[in-house]
Parts: sequence; C-alpha cells; structure tokens
Amino acid sequence: MDGRDVVAMWEGLASRDAASRDAAMESLQQEMMRRVESIGPLPETPCSSSASHLNRVLARILMLSKRCPYGDVREKCIWLLRSIQDIGVRIPRPLGNGPSRFIPEKEILQVSKVDARTQSIFEEAFSLGHLDNISLVMGFHPQYLESFLRTQHYLLQMDGPLSLHYRHYIGIMAAARHQCSYLVNLHVNDFLQVGGDPKWLNGLEGAPQKLQALGELNKILAHRPWLLTKTHIESLLKAEENSWSLAELIHAVVLLTHYHSLASFTFGCGITPDIHTDGGHTFRPPSLSGYCVCDIANGNGALEEMLGNQQVAEVSGEVEVLMERMKQLQECRDEEEASQEEMTTRFEREKTESMLVATAEDEECVPSRDVSRHFEDPSYGYQDFSRRGEHVPTFRVQDYSWEDHGFSLVNRLYPDVGQLLDEKFQIAYNLTYNTMATHQGVDTSMLRRAIWNYIHCMFGIRYDDYDYGEINELLDRSFKVYIKTMVCSPEKTTKRMYESFWRQFQHSEKVHVNLLLMEARMQAELLYALRAITRYMT
Repeated sequence: MDGRDVVAMWEGLASRDAASRDAAMESLQQEMMRRVESIGPLPETPCSSSASHLNRVLARILMLSKRCPYGDVREKCIWLLRSIQDIGVRIPRPLGNGPSRFIPEKEILQVSKVDARTQSIFEEAFSLGHLDNISLVMGFHPQYLESFLRTQHYLLQMDGPLSLHYRHYIGIMAAARHQCSYLVNLHVNDFLQVGGDPKWLNGLEGAPQKLQALGELNKILAHRPWLLTKTHIESLLKAEENSWSLAELIHAVVLLTHYHSLASFTFGCGITPDIHTDGGHTFRPPSLSGYCVCDIANGNGALEEMLGNQQVAEVSGEVEVLMERMKQLQECRDEEEASQEEMTTRFEREKTESMLVATAEDEECVPSRDVSRHFEDPSYGYQDFSRRGEHVPTFRVQDYSWEDHGFSLVNRLYPDVGQLLDEKFQIAYNLTYNTMATHQGVDTSMLRRAIWNYIHCMFGIRYDDYDYGEINELLDRSFKVYIKTMVCSPEKTTKRMYESFWRQFQHSEKVHVNLLLMEARMQAELLYALRAITRYMT
C-alpha cells in the first residue's frame, strides 16, 4: 500500500459516509494482518523500523477504538486489536485516565454518549484530523467548541497570507514560550505533514531569518505585552529582504496570541497527551495488582476521592456566600454610584494588588531542551517584572478597544478572521446556563465580568465604567492565584491549585472559567499588538 493509499484509508475512517468507513476499515484490517504476518512475533523492545512503524499504527488504532465518534469504527478497531493480540503481538493500552489529569474521565463527555449537536461537532473535528483531548474537554460547552474549531481551522488551513508550514511553525514558537509540549508536539507533526523542513525543528536558529525575527514579538506578547511599541512593528515590516507584510504580520499575531492562550487552557485543565502520541499509551502490561502506577500519578485513587469529599464538606456554603455577595453588590450598584476619582483609585489598587499575587509558589520552571530550542531567552517571563516592582502603564479601553478598533483592523488585513474572533470572544464572555453548582436560575453576568476584567486588569487594561472594588468581593485569594498562574505562567499550574478554587462547583463550570481566562488573555495580547500596529500605520 503506497503513501496515497494510506492517507485515503485514514481519511476514509473519518468519513460521514458509512460505506466509505466500511471500505477503509476493510483495507486497514487487511494491511494490518499482512504487516503482522510479515514481521512475526515482536520482541519486548522492537528495534526494526518496520516494528516501530507497526507500533505507531497500533497506537493510532487504539486511539480510534476510544476516540472515533463513529461507533462502527470503534467496535471494529477493538475487534482488530484483539485479533492482533491473539496472534501473539503486544498491543498498546492508554496511559492515564482520560483527557485531563484534573477531571475524572467519567465526568468528561464520552464520544459514545453525546447529544446530536455535540456528535455533529465531534464528527466535524474528527474529519479535520482527530478528536484531540483539548476538544474533548471543551466538549462540556458545545457552542464554544464549535466556534473555537471553526476559528482554528481557518487560521491553520484556509486561504491566508502565510504558507501552511509557517503557520504551524509559529504555533510551535508560541506554545514553546510556555513550555507546552502537548501543543509543540502536535504542531511538529503537522509542520512535517505539510512539507516543513525538518532542519527548522533543530532550533530557532535553523529557521529562516524572517521567522527568527518574530522571536522578540513572541516573547513580549507572551509575557509583557504592555512593552510592545510601534518600533517593534517597524523592525519587522522594514527588514529589507526578510520583511513581513502587514497582512502576514496580522496573521502571525493572531496565531501567536491564539497559541499563548491555548497553552494556558492546556495547562489550566491538565490536558494529557493524546492516546496515539508519546506519553499517551504504553505497550507494557498492566501491573499485577490491577492498580496502574499512572492511576496514582494522575490522582485517580480511592484515597484522593475520599479526601476530596472531605474538602467539599469543609467548604459547605461557599456557593451561597458568593451568591449573597453578588446580590449585595447589585443592591449597592442600584443605590449609589462611585465617583470617577474613586473608580480610578479602585482600579489602580486592584492592578497593584494583582502584581503581588504569587503564581504557584513562584517556583522556577526549567524548560526541557526539546521545547526551549524553539525560542530564545528562556529566563524572560512575567514574574521578573513583578519582582522588580516595575509599573504597568494603564491601557484605557475607551481609547483603543477590540470592538471599535482591533476588530476592523484584523478584518481589513485578514478578511473574516475579525468576525470569527469576535464571535469566539462573545460566546466565551456571554456563555451561561444560569446555574452555580446546584443552584438554578442564577444571573452569573456579574461574576463573569469580574473574572474577565480581573485578567485585563493584570495586563493594565482598564474599563472606565467598571467598579474594580467588585473583584475583591467576588474572587477569593486561591482563585486569584489560579487565574494569575494560568494566565501568566501556565506551565506552573498544578492539580492542587485547580482543586483549591470553587470546590463546590462542577468541573464543567471550572472549564467554563478556563475558557474565559483563555479568551480574555488572547484579547488582552491582541489589544496591545493591534494598537502598536495602528500607531505604526498612523
């Protein structure tokens, strides 16, 4: 079977047409049996290239048996793996317990148990590649997932100023800035699939000068976007033979901010490696006790569950207290309005206090070589600026906003993307089921606005019409630590931090929080980048 036939076979398994899937499955079964018989029994550590290739295909079949949205493909892949095992070939099994280290697998949507709308979204995602663990966790909120996948597909696959391999390489650069090996590995594979030069993957110095020049913008946007000036933009647009066009730069900026914020979501939800990738499966048999070491590592033991139940009992009433505060704040709003001077003071106080919130015990993270080679100056980060006590200048939304300025600039230079981003921001910000934990019929708009505005406040962005005194009333310290870590140093996010805030809330509500954090962060970075581009243009 040549390369084109193999590609057609995998694409056939993702088809919405049952007959196409049947034909592709028949081809896969025949190909696998032919390969297995030609190689014979595999040793414990396969060393030949044909054995290694077989293992990669077996891992992909395992992924299909668990993640394919089509029941017929899942069942046939299970049967195929068993048939291969019966011949005497070791087959892989998943490592860990599901798409997230933080959320029990039983609480995440199973591909076999979703409603018609989610099923359609999963099928669409699968046809575009595979249903990755990020999509499965976002599946708690189908309306958002649909918008997210549509936007990401447009940025990576549809017509645009940048070539396909440049897009994936920029994704690698952005994800590596936060040491997000999940996203780096994903785009290394995609980069090679679209014909990218493997030499570029040896390190940023092996990439073209044009991409190397983007390193400074990547670094500043990821960690201190308020330092971005029109001079940075000018150096990229006037670099003689290595210069960027305005349209290319807008495309690059959107990709950088998309993957910086997606790295936040990946760490914030404890996303695990996809089943068919390194770290997602093993060929070793389960331990004799039936209790895999990875269960303990991922916190899926009975002891942890018992301790969790005890914690919930200890924070009983957390939700009711928060609801009562929201009610009191609403009453205060109705009774009196603070003066502009007082509103300014409250913003500056909250901005200063946000600098003093520590991120994850402020421990140092040393990036591994396979990730750090994709960026320069690994010591550069958000925490350095807060330790030196530098002042973040205030960015007034009244002077430059996404709605009035950024949206039109993006749409003009990269058509349709402004619209896609705007829809995604709106869905994340306005998404509500009118619930808080077990309470129904709750207006959560005040809480959602406090979370969004707190993130923007950390980046120095101010809304003149918002009373920042509400933030301290609604967001407790453990929640603020989680927000700051996930937004500013996501690689330091831990399971304990995830569990320490909103302990009575559902996992779906915490994922919703992560969507808010991700989109608010992306918009904050975009505002600084687009303002600098606007200043250069004028």
